[in-house]
Amino acid sequence: MARHNTYDLICIGSGPAGQHAAIQAAKLGKKTALIEKQLRFGGACLETTTIPSKTFREAVRRMYVKPGLEMTDPMSYTSRARPSMSQLIPHVDRVIEREISVVHDVLCRNGVDLVQGYASFADPHTLRVESLEGHRILTADHILIAVGTRPSNPSDIVPDGQTVITSDHVMGLAALPRTMAVVGAGVIGIEYASMFGALGIQVTVIDQRPRPLEFIDHEIVDELIHQMRNNDVTFRCGESVEHIDIVQTPKRQGLVQLESSKHIVADVILFCAGRVGATDTLNLRATGLEADARGRLRVDATYRTEVDHIYAAGDVIGYPALAATSSEQGRLAACHMFGFAAHPMVDHFPVGIYAIPEISMVGATEEELTRDKIPYETGVARYKEIARGTILGDDSGLFKMLFHREDGRLLGCHCIGSGATELIHVGQAVLGLGGGLEYFLKTVFNYPTLAECYKVAAHNAANKLALLRHATGAVIPKAVTESGEIIRPAFTADGAPMLQEE
Repeated sequence: MARHNTYDLICIGSGPAGQHAAIQAAKLGKKTALIEKQLRFGGACLETTTIPSKTFREAVRRMYVKPGLEMTDPMSYTSRARPSMSQLIPHVDRVIEREISVVHDVLCRNGVDLVQGYASFADPHTLRVESLEGHRILTADHILIAVGTRPSNPSDIVPDGQTVITSDHVMGLAALPRTMAVVGAGVIGIEYASMFGALGIQVTVIDQRPRPLEFIDHEIVDELIHQMRNNDVTFRCGESVEHIDIVQTPKRQGLVQLESSKHIVADVILFCAGRVGATDTLNLRATGLEADARGRLRVDATYRTEVDHIYAAGDVIGYPALAATSSEQGRLAACHMFGFAAHPMVDHFPVGIYAIPEISMVGATEEELTRDKIPYETGVARYKEIARGTILGDDSGLFKMLFHREDGRLLGCHCIGSGATELIHVGQAVLGLGGGLEYFLKTVFNYPTLAECYKVAAHNAANKLALLRHATGAVIPKAVTESGEIIRPAFTADGAPMLQEE
């Protein structure tokens, strides 16, 4: 006898992957339920990670008085006023409440059944959901695991939420500390270290790797480190934490002992050394699935696990673990499980790091191109050369494009500075459409905007390529040699290269 299940799809977890899978399935006419263990729907993305941290950053940025626009005497000094947590958190709470309402509304409008409680598998098609009201049994033809991740904890001490904390505890701090140690120089650690550094807190970043954010273009990371050091952030890279203790000095503080025998005392220790998949309570054994050592699940190109009707998406499957990519993974998983054609997610997705200053990138880095022996040329624009940068008071922003030296194709875009995560999308579009140098040399951008960086960087790259051709006779992109495009601004009347900033 054929089995009759209650739902076509049940999604476990209401973060970006679960939300978008449920909505997509509902739009395809499927009966769908969404299970969330928290009291409010939206997942960790809304409760503790993406939205809270980015909103906190914006509150810090607004409070952070950077001497510049208001100064007439370059030798004068303007002190920074340190706000309190009670001044920073209300904006975070308001944004979270609004976003939770938006998510709840869109799920209900699409007819998704919302189920609050802790889900675990009873068998491959059956879920037991425990809540304060008791338990209920739900069955489905397809199940999507989108439970996300949670912070890893130190091995030798339990976070208390005040002296030793994880990223989940930041918004719950009663007061801003005077000193902080951040263990882990990944995305989350760097974001929070830069925020607290901007508030005038003495921050020490500790990581066993030789440099932070190793997947980001090294020139961009070097600029970030420089700007964070200007805010009194200290970096201890290549150092491993041996032990964390609580001491009274006479107030309660954390003591970090490094393997090199160094000791770091801080009011707060923020532990950001990785995250683990939140799969340990799902009773995966009942399905035949097994998570890896970090709680993550393996999936194929369609986000299907080793059990045909069970899919997984979002942070629980690992890289890239971005809210934007998780949303698309959930949508594509729903399309595939019900046999609806959908284009796979493109390779060139943008990465945004909401530090102060923010960073964004799309495509290849210089290090990757060098490793793969791909000939390229760089085009650079600095915010101090862009009118909009001056207007914003940002004279340290840096924008860089990488072009293939032979055909001019755009290979990558990298930016640090105001609006970097917005600015990068122009490059993402051109990269996805296979465009390159020729497009940027022909295109007119609004003035004054940060988007002018594309024009300035393109001319910078074209001039370098023109110099290369003049010196070596090397083959360079058509856009650099065609009359009416770059010939006039790049060369003098006698054909010699004209060096210019634009």
